[in-house]
Parts: sequence; C-alpha cells; structure tokens
Amino acid sequence: MEMNIEAIVKQVLAEMQGTAASAPAPAAPAASSGEIPKTAHVAVLTSLEHFEVKEYPMPEVGDDDILVKVEGCGVCGTDAHEFRKDPFGLIPVALGHEGTGEIVKMGKNVKVDTAGKPVKLGDKIVTCMIFKDDPEITMFDLNKKNVGGADVYGLLPDDDVHLNGWFSDYILIRGGSFGSTFFNVSDLDLDSRILIEPCAVLVHAVERAKTTGILRFNSRVVVQGCGPIGLICIAVLRTMGIANICAVDGEAKRLDFAKEMGATCTVNFKDYKGIESLAEAVKTALGGHAADFAFQCTGSPAAHSNIYKFIRNGGGLCELGFFINGGDATINPHFDLCSKEITLVGSWVYTLRDYATTFDFLRSAKRIGLPMSKLITHRFPLEEINEALKTNLAMTGLKIAIVNK
Repeated sequence: MEMNIEAIVKQVLAEMQGTAASAPAPAAPAASSGEIPKTAHVAVLTSLEHFEVKEYPMPEVGDDDILVKVEGCGVCGTDAHEFRKDPFGLIPVALGHEGTGEIVKMGKNVKVDTAGKPVKLGDKIVTCMIFKDDPEITMFDLNKKNVGGADVYGLLPDDDVHLNGWFSDYILIRGGSFGSTFFNVSDLDLDSRILIEPCAVLVHAVERAKTTGILRFNSRVVVQGCGPIGLICIAVLRTMGIANICAVDGEAKRLDFAKEMGATCTVNFKDYKGIESLAEAVKTALGGHAADFAFQCTGSPAAHSNIYKFIRNGGGLCELGFFINGGDATINPHFDLCSKEITLVGSWVYTLRDYATTFDFLRSAKRIGLPMSKLITHRFPLEEINEALKTNLAMTGLKIAIVNK
C-alpha cells in the first residue's frame, strides 16, 4: 500500500478552512488582560560569538500586526553558523526562527491564521515564511516553492522595530504587505511547538522522497546521521508506517535514541574499517538486503560519498544534510548512479504546506508514543543565550532551546 500524504494534507486544510467558515473569529480586542511592559528584551548578535540582551521600546501594533509573548525557541544549526561566522552578513541581528509564543495584542484586522483558522488573544502561534517579495503566494500554491525563496523571522536585518527574532521575550509579527505567515497551534504543548520548524524540514524531505515512487510502507530504509535531523527523520518515517529502518551513526547514545524513535536496527560506523565492510554491516542489519531508500542527514561530504553503497540497484536517495556549503563529495558516476540506476532527490527546508502536515505528524508521533520531547536536551533562559549557542556547537546534546520563564 502506498502512502498518500498529499490527500491527507488536502483533507486537513479543507477541514481547517471549514472550521474558519463555520466559526468566524470575534473582533479582536486591542490588548490582552495582562499588562504589557513598555520595553522588550532582545538577544542581538553584535559580533562573532557574542550576543547582547538589549532593551528596546515596545513597538506600536498596527491594524494587521500581532504582538507575541515568546515562550521558547529552538537553536538551529543556522543560528550556530551565524554565531560563529556570520555567513549571511547580518550582524547586528536578532536571531531565532524556531520560536513560539502567545498572542498578547493584535490589530483589528487580524481574524484568522494563514490556513484560515480563527485566532484570538491567548492563542499559541508559530511563524513560517515571509513573502514580502511575493505577496500573492498562498499556501495552496507552494508545491515548488520552499523557504529558500523567502525570508523568516530570526534572519531579518535589524531595523527600527528590533523585535524581529524569537530569541527575545516579545516579537512583533507584521501583517499586510510585509507578507508574514503564521499558524494557530494552541493544541500543541510547548516542546512540540519548539520542534515544529525542524520537523517540517523532515516532513518536506519525506515528501520529496515520495516523488521517486520508491519509498513505500514496506521499504527497507537507511537513515545516515542521528543528530536532531536524522532522529526526526526516523520519527517521521515510523509515524508514516515504515517499520524497517536502519540508523547509521558513530555515537552509541544517539543510536540507542534512534531505536526509541523507531529505528529497528543500528550500525555504528566506528566499528568497521572501510566502506565495503560498513556497507556489508548495513546489509546484514537489514536482513541480508541493501536498502530500498536512504536519507543522508549529515553535513559530511564523505558520508554522502559512502551512502550510495548502502542502496540496492534501482533504489532511491534523499540528500538533505547540506543546509550550507559543506564542501565537495566524490562519487563514481558509473558505479554509484548509472549502473545502479539510483533515483536521487535533494531536499532543502520546507514549504507552507509542509507546516500543515507537520502539526499532524507531531500529534501522531505523540499518539504512538515516540519520545519527541526528549530531543530537547538543554533549556537555557534568554540571558544565557551565549552558553546555549556554545552548547550547540560543542554537540554535547541534541536540540538546544531558549525557554522563557
């Protein structure tokens, strides 16, 4: 039986719109019942490897805007790259794009979220893409446009608003022609909401993999790399019903966690010398068969070069580990691609449609008992953000998060 997530997503979005139509949102009051402070605190990356928590006046909330009290935000590898090297040339910048929080003030024109679901004061939201350069796009037109063609909160140049990233205690979501997108996720707990953005990356990758026509319920799958991305990949596959998953990594603790997330077997590459020996170990773990499909979730060029050896003739590969330029990989086009007729797809970030799917993935993962919250191994207050980024770079945990009191 083949998976048909596309049909499921269409049904979910239709239901979300139907809810909006049958229960229109009441006119939003100007402010919440709680007192909003006159200033907000924002962690601003002012130089390499140094955040300063700055205090700014609370901005005006326009008729199309939303003021959100930030509850938490995950630390992404992109944040770590910006922290170390400023590859995007954004300093000074308010980072943080895996955030979530509570609506405390909203403009009179704000009635529904991007999916058409009603919103009100007190609702919990997350943001997705900002289409200020392409405001006519809707979430139903995004089959071929991912976040790479748009902006996100947390990677915006600093301006007179300043509350542009989720590493803060308040963030201003700007409406109108600014092109913000956001979703009401009040039914999800805080940990799940913090994980939405990285989970969307893997939902998108699996959707890309499905376009090959090779990934099926009974596929034998290899996931290479058991950091947060690889572990979530395993969880997405397991939630979708794929039961034969082999995790490959070099850390025993991560491989143990991979089993908790749904992997049926594991291979520690440090136990084998040479790619042929490693490939045979993966084959043995999969019951004597090479993989039907593989997901390459590391940023290592050597790992990309190796993974072709794990895949059967006519199999498929999704490469999603290179979110930045990690260098060149060497393969033999004849032996690795042509003679094996491997179908290769690349995956990078996500679309708005993938966000809608991700909410259901997180609900399903919780329902079947996958320990998603255990991915968040470290929680830091905003004032300790420098330590949080250093912890991320040291790779002593999995998902690092900033959580406000």
